[in-house]
Amino acid sequence: MSAPLILVVEDEPTIAAAIARRLNAEGYQAFQVGDGLEAVAKAAELQPDLIVLDVMLPGIDGLEVCRRVQAETPLPVLMLTARDDETDKLIGLGVGADDYMTKPFSMRELVARIKALLRRVDRAAQLRAAMADDAVVTAGDLTIDKAARRVHRAGREVHLTPTEFDLLAFMADNPRTVLTREKLLEHVWDWVDASGTRTVDSHIKAVRRKLGPDLIRTVHGVGYAFEPAE
Repeated sequence: MSAPLILVVEDEPTIAAAIARRLNAEGYQAFQVGDGLEAVAKAAELQPDLIVLDVMLPGIDGLEVCRRVQAETPLPVLMLTARDDETDKLIGLGVGADDYMTKPFSMRELVARIKALLRRVDRAAQLRAAMADDAVVTAGDLTIDKAARRVHRAGREVHLTPTEFDLLAFMADNPRTVLTREKLLEHVWDWVDASGTRTVDSHIKAVRRKLGPDLIRTVHGVGYAFEPAE
């Protein structure tokens, strides 16, 4: 089996080279580009297993790159943001990013995030292969088709990123149960530490923005519960 191919899209040569070196040392194949339009073309050409994508790029920005790539062939995207701004992160999640990191970041954490994201992709593929065609969850006017990984609300299909879908599906499998952020991180992101609880909050906000605020209840100081109307 060939090593996973990771496309590194970063216009700062020093940062791009450092990321590529670390990924190659970890056993991945890293290919780097520094321009938004080139990134879209290379994603279509190479079909990488994952994209590390900076937001600020010449040509077109990372948000537009993500939007165009996901419209053609959905790929896991780890977005790099220069600012720790919740709005920027929500926009990134909205155009199809699966996770984000704020600069500056440690290479160790970057590699850990990449490994976790690739594990989730593999796990989702295995689950789809093992699932029956009728693996559908219905809650009120919400329908979650796990085999096809499609979501409809009130008859309208709603596009979710792979991470958003995994989050919603896991919560729907545990209805009216308060799930801590740590538990969600463990089961959805495959993380075992609590450093990414803000990532959970950002994804919950993105899911609410797409599906409405009434499906997920916030339990302050604890976590969230999936509580659709009867």
